[in-house]
Amino acid sequence: MVEGVGLAVALDGCGWHPAAWREPEARPRELFSGRYWTELVQEAEHGRLDFVTIEDTLALQSSGRAAGGQPDEPDGRVDEVRGRLDAVLIAARVAPLTRGVGLVPTIVVTHTEPFHISKAIATLDFASAGRAGVRVRIAASGDVAAHFGRRDLPGRWSAESAAELFDEAADYVEVVRRLWDSWEDDAEIRDVATGRFIDREKLHYIDFAGRWFTVRGPSIVPRPPQGQPLVTALAHDTVPYRFAARAADLVHVTPRDARDAARISALVRAEWAAAGRPETEARLFADLVVFLDEDGGRAAERRQRLDERSGPEREFRSDAQIFVGTPSELADLLAEWADSGIDGFQLRPAVLPTDLRAITRGLVPELRRRGLFRDEYRAATLRGRLGLDRPANRYAPTGGVR
Repeated sequence: MVEGVGLAVALDGCGWHPAAWREPEARPRELFSGRYWTELVQEAEHGRLDFVTIEDTLALQSSGRAAGGQPDEPDGRVDEVRGRLDAVLIAARVAPLTRGVGLVPTIVVTHTEPFHISKAIATLDFASAGRAGVRVRIAASGDVAAHFGRRDLPGRWSAESAAELFDEAADYVEVVRRLWDSWEDDAEIRDVATGRFIDREKLHYIDFAGRWFTVRGPSIVPRPPQGQPLVTALAHDTVPYRFAARAADLVHVTPRDARDAARISALVRAEWAAAGRPETEARLFADLVVFLDEDGGRAAERRQRLDERSGPEREFRSDAQIFVGTPSELADLLAEWADSGIDGFQLRPAVLPTDLRAITRGLVPELRRRGLFRDEYRAATLRGRLGLDRPANRYAPTGGVR
């Protein structure tokens, strides 16, 4: 398992509070610059965090989603951040400017193609020397579907349509994984003397044929350094738990307290076992939104100020638990939840860069003092850091391209 507790941050705009962009330390004018994102990820690396996830959608941000409401539901607000850069391209920009932290962009699988995403994430794994991952999510909104014009979806979220989209997403991830394996590790010969660059027998058709995808392969990108870059998914209920246990290497969950963490851990691990996957491969990270300050009163005042800026009756809500307090108090909570079956934590800074620095320069030293977090990176790859082996290539024992 992971050494101590795993620790990651989720980066989104100026922070997870909708009014974060109005804080003095926020940098809204730089949101669409490479420098802004590079400096945030470098700060995460300063704290030796395991990885960062970079939020992305196929729709403008909405106040409903920020408050834990219906995903991708449009609104007409103009007082909150709207617009974002592509998460995969942000990660590619940051990769050569960092050396240790994992890079996990978000991909919406509902309206994209697995062949494209497989080669994009494989390329990111090469660019980062084995630090890439991908967080997969669905888009169940008819408004998003209208951007593409290929399919009709209900105007609003429904459990039935979502269940079907999760089944589609599971097939999507399976195609991506097969494409990553479609080149054997030693398929590239690069022998100048004989003039052979690749061994054609070590490239494989994946011949995937399912309800949603028919993909022959092979990929055009060699097998990534990690073999299989990390796949993560956020899950809140039984159907997404089942999807994540079937398709992901790491599952993000959103407990409310230690008892809830134990309940969710048992549910996800049961789904993991039902999917026929070894228990030793299960990784559960709990998500929390954090307002952090060495003075807990200041953290509470900051949240109140931001809520007031959002307007009357606009108290900030989230799908994840909201923590307001000191790094020491947060360390107490993380230690308690870790005893309830949680392997690691993904923290969502309410304000960037304020709460990110509080994590790397306040929480991380506190966790180290308690022996709960390492001082340095001890594995070269993201999978290695999380205690996950490099998978064997499923096609290696068979013949080559037919």
